Formats: sequence, C-alpha cells, structure tokens
Amino acid sequence: MTKSELILRLSEKNPHLFQRDIERIVNAIFESITLALARGQRVELRGFGAFSVKKRDARTGRNPRTGEAVEVAEKFIPFFKTGKQLRDRLNGEEQ
Repeated sequence: MTKSELILRLSEKNPHLFQRDIERIVNAIFESITLALARGQRVELRGFGAFSVKKRDARTGRNPRTGEAVEVAEKFIPFFKTGKQLRDRLNGEEQ
C-alpha cells in the first residue's frame, strides 16, 4: 500500500473528513516518526510495532565488480520490529 492509497482508504472510511485534512494528518504522523528517529528516539505503536535506529559500524567491504577492498563508513539504519498483535493477525491467530 502506498501513502496515497492509505489516504484514499482513510477518506473512504471517514467521509466526514476532507481528503486534504487526512493527507495532512498522515504527513504529520510520518514526519513525527521521522524526526523522532533522527533524534535517536524509539517510536512504539502498541499492537503494531516499534521503529528504532540501529548503528552499523564502519567496516572494510569489497567492490563486487573489481574485488578490491573498499572502506564503508559507519551509518545508522531504521529498524522495525512488529508487535505481537500484528504478528498474530498475520499468522491467522486473531484476538
């Protein structure tokens, strides 16, 4: 599902709201999650999952074309861990 599909589905389920307002709400939620992760904070949505940031240390990698050694700098990556309720629903164990 894309962000525009999410906005469309929410507007169908909430006909009393304007689509532009739903779009602002969705963008505000995503922006809040992004800013929290940029600050190194963890974002937990109970029943859905938790977003966090993991650090990958610097390492020596290999260029797959030439095989020569390449230094890869440390970096931070977003990580998502599903919540128990979401895992249960995906595995057909509805609550």
